[in-house]
Amino acid sequence: VQLVESGGGLVQPGGSLRLSCAASGFIFSSYDMSWYRQAPGKERELVAAITSAGGKTNYADSVKGRFTISRDNAKNTVYLQMNSLNPEDTALYYCNAVKLLWGNEFWGQGTQVTVSS
Repeated sequence: VQLVESGGGLVQPGGSLRLSCAASGFIFSSYDMSWYRQAPGKERELVAAITSAGGKTNYADSVKGRFTISRDNAKNTVYLQMNSLNPEDTALYYCNAVKLLWGNEFWGQGTQVTVSS
């Protein structure tokens, strides 16, 4: 099982980034997918989630209207489009896959997002 995040980097306030998470080794289309983030000295928090078929999404209040989660089950990839970034969005962003019915949960290694001028 692998979840490989990419797309992080350094961006100025107000800028945009698109994170990708490529999945392999499991039935991607059966799993709910999420993005979490963890800033230095803070707990990991849920940023956005999307159901297995992509019909429902959920966002943290702090990112609503700025971030969009999407998935392409044909490509086994989940995305996080991040707009209007601010320094408070600086964190290590993790991809998560979960199938509660099977008791399975997988994590990626994370991709760093730094918002700074």
